[in-house]
Amino acid sequence: MSWKEIYEQWANDDSLDNHLKEQLAELKGKETELEDAFYAPLEFGTAGMRGVLGPGINRMNIYTVRQATEGLANFMVKQGFDAARRGVAIAYDSRHLSQEFALEAAKTLAYHNIPAYVFESLRPTPELSFAVRYLGTFTGIMITASHNPPEYNGYKVYGEDGGQMPPADADLVTALIREVDNPLTIPVMSETAAKDEGLVTMIGEEVDQAYLAELSTVTIDQDVIDQMEDQLKLVYTPLHGTGKMLGEKALRQAGFKEFILEPEQAVADPDFSTVKSPNPEETSAFEYAMRLGKKENADLLIATDPDADRLGAAVRMPNGEYKVLTGNQIGALFIRYILEARKKTNALPENAMILKSIVSSELATAIAQSYGVPVTNVLTGFKFIAEKIKEFEIDNSHTFIFGFEESYGFLVQPFVRDKDAIQALVLLAEVAAAYKKQGKTLYDALQEIFAEYGYYAEKTISLTKAGQEGSAQIAALMKSFREQTPTEFAGIKVVQTEDFQQLIRKNAAGDTEKIASPPSDVLKYTLEDESWLAIRPSGTEPKIKFYIGVKADSDERAEQKIELLQAAINEITEN
Repeated sequence: MSWKEIYEQWANDDSLDNHLKEQLAELKGKETELEDAFYAPLEFGTAGMRGVLGPGINRMNIYTVRQATEGLANFMVKQGFDAARRGVAIAYDSRHLSQEFALEAAKTLAYHNIPAYVFESLRPTPELSFAVRYLGTFTGIMITASHNPPEYNGYKVYGEDGGQMPPADADLVTALIREVDNPLTIPVMSETAAKDEGLVTMIGEEVDQAYLAELSTVTIDQDVIDQMEDQLKLVYTPLHGTGKMLGEKALRQAGFKEFILEPEQAVADPDFSTVKSPNPEETSAFEYAMRLGKKENADLLIATDPDADRLGAAVRMPNGEYKVLTGNQIGALFIRYILEARKKTNALPENAMILKSIVSSELATAIAQSYGVPVTNVLTGFKFIAEKIKEFEIDNSHTFIFGFEESYGFLVQPFVRDKDAIQALVLLAEVAAAYKKQGKTLYDALQEIFAEYGYYAEKTISLTKAGQEGSAQIAALMKSFREQTPTEFAGIKVVQTEDFQQLIRKNAAGDTEKIASPPSDVLKYTLEDESWLAIRPSGTEPKIKFYIGVKADSDERAEQKIELLQAAINEITEN
């Protein structure tokens, strides 16, 4: 069917949700907007789906949620009686329609006689991952659009290990979703009937307490916290999202007393009205925390994104101002602290392993290697870190001790199988306390790391290419890089090219070897001065991302290298 035929199908359906019907009426005659809403189904990838709220098959609404859940339900039925009987854990964040979408998913599952365990109120993504493991459900659903603007929402699916569903299973679910001809006709059970028949169970306090009990294992040196409990001053902002309740409880449980919740941003708000973007990667997200931090003379500012899986931090500089750290810098602080603390107490396993994504800083590798600990690089997406943890549990080859992605995702203990900002919140407070005990700030700690290992710097450039035309432009750009392999960037020779779609690694002499990895649309170039660049389309947003990593003998020189490589990328993308 053409997009116009699908639009007519929606516009003429008397049973269409009233709010969506009103929105469709407002779009009447707006051809470009209507085409974008109906030209193709909202993409369902390995991270689920994410999109703008509104009517249409390319939008997030109750019908696209039902369609995704119908595919998941059919997948579970095909796995056998036990898979369906174990059911699905469902959580949701503070966004517009998140609770409604969670219940629509539960009602769709109920029609297939699949039980759903739905949190009674908003909860973080990491707790959903934990709930899947704790309750023993076969899958999990998280309704969230992470740190996207307020007009977005999304739907993430988790496997039985608590990690985001792996690609092979996600592909099967996607195929079943695509078999649904008309999302408007998917049957659902009423909420009342589903609850009466025991197919929808509300959960909350019991899972919270079990999760908090596991959080106690995140603390490495309780003595440090006990000594500094009322001396470390911390400001925490959940950026209007899900982190407040568990974050506050976790800090108190660990022993911290002098922390302050940013009051305006502690209120759940689907419009994220105090920030331009609820993204802890951005300095603007810390505006309120910085103001409060200066007033309270805080040592550290921490922000979590709306679904509390990502954590950002700002550290106090010698001049009293605050500097927002990169995800790579926070990762480096974590790794140095974890390894040093475990080494001192002889608690560092001989087979310890750190996991990170292929686009994260090599500073992590340098630090780990100095402690004799290997680092394994995995594809972008925390599900690949979760897969490795599961592999280690099966073959006992390694003991996982930390995992991270440059995009502000960290995991300390594997009772969760996704990035966990609540774990990171507790441990980063401990790290700050340990350095304050030495009379140092986290800024000082970072400078010590650079002085010892070299000045590493990274930058991510995101180009937004929205809509049908944008998708075509992204595909064309990736195709051009593959057809005309760069031999240099900014005059610096490429010594290795890695194509993770073709799974081929090639050096400057033309020698090739196979990459041991699942396929992914990523290209990575290593340069002769140890700099590197990577290119990948986003799996959840209409963006193509360019990653730059450099190493130099000074902070200034590292920034100069970043600028040169960024200029080279700009020149390529503008031509």
